[in-house]
Amino acid sequence: MSTRRTIAKPADLCGVGLHLGRACALRFLPALSGAGVRFRRVDLASQPETPAHVGVAVAAERRTQLGEGEGALHTVEHVLAAVAGLGIDDIVIEMDAAEPPIMDGSAEPFRAALVAAGVTEQAGQPDILRLRESVRVVDGDSVYVAHPADHFDLEVKIDFPHPLIGTQEGRWQVTPESFSRELSPARTFGMLSWVEELRGKGLIQGASAENTIVLDAESVVGTTLRWPDEFLRHKAMDVVGDLALAGRRVQARISATKPSHRGTVTLVREMLAHARPAQPEARVLGIEDIMKILPHRYPFLLVDRIVEMEEKKRIVAIKNVTINEPFFQGHFPGHPIMPGVLIVEAMAQAGGVLLMGTVDDPESKVVYFMSLDKIKFRKPVRPGDQLRFEVDIVQLRASVCRIAGVAKVDGAVVCEAEMAAMVRDR
Repeated sequence: MSTRRTIAKPADLCGVGLHLGRACALRFLPALSGAGVRFRRVDLASQPETPAHVGVAVAAERRTQLGEGEGALHTVEHVLAAVAGLGIDDIVIEMDAAEPPIMDGSAEPFRAALVAAGVTEQAGQPDILRLRESVRVVDGDSVYVAHPADHFDLEVKIDFPHPLIGTQEGRWQVTPESFSRELSPARTFGMLSWVEELRGKGLIQGASAENTIVLDAESVVGTTLRWPDEFLRHKAMDVVGDLALAGRRVQARISATKPSHRGTVTLVREMLAHARPAQPEARVLGIEDIMKILPHRYPFLLVDRIVEMEEKKRIVAIKNVTINEPFFQGHFPGHPIMPGVLIVEAMAQAGGVLLMGTVDDPESKVVYFMSLDKIKFRKPVRPGDQLRFEVDIVQLRASVCRIAGVAKVDGAVVCEAEMAAMVRDR
């Protein structure tokens, strides 16, 4: 069974955006399981976040755009292609401008940066888009057909009135390996005859021979093609990036004829409308995952496993109580009972894991509890018991949170409490 993927450490790139022509520093950041793919505009005072999802996609000429107004994100398809091509489920993409750098015009610099940062697995099942029936979309000259499948199979056909391009078609089963080898390095392209019109519309302000394959009436200007069909491969790479707006890994057999950004976004909407229902799956964090989130260590790490977690809402954690717990040496020898304050502490640690799910880079943060209220102890907890903590967020404002929790043994409540906590830098 597949697990979710993020990166092990941050990665940075910088350059000029293709259409807006403005400098941009981009940073990839690890994210907790279930966070999804999100963009963050760090150049704006509120640092707004935008999910990479078709629900916020808007129509834009020759690019994929998320959101509108000051916080909009432009030309995100190459970044998303690198993320989706590597099967990354959870990541934050920080940008200090509205458009990511175009780099060399392909997804390869982004893919290489992510690989260098270390693509790593984490707990939780990836979200998968599977079709329950075939889908057909026609958008202008763009025609798509998507069929149910057990993998991601992509067939693309293009047709340009240029002697170096003409009609090209190809087919790929898209995996991290095939994407890296066959599609990621394919660069964007354009005709010299387009330049005046597009720049008159405020587009391709950052385009140059260093980041775009430029064609005159007969040939390529100032560069060498990486493949004879690099034009086709780039269009296929764009499709991979735009399909990432499903917010899930795609498993379908897709045929795209003359694909466009607008057409692929329309396809994504139709595929989601005809998707098989997602199977609910418990999100489980083992002790290794918990130790990446909480700073506690022996003898004060009191949570063994997370068996359920709903981001920003609820968590269920397990603590197995044994006679080997260090506190039993001095707490009623001969009649061992788990101290009530440690039951509350274990409940607070479960809440801390849930609260850490609301922030990025949890390894640099710590949760401080600010208050305790309505604490009640119902029954003693003894060696051999298994504590089940069920903690819900009651209120969440910025980095301050109120939670309510109960601890149970064999279904019976042994403790309950309400708490307030906040996240701070370590």
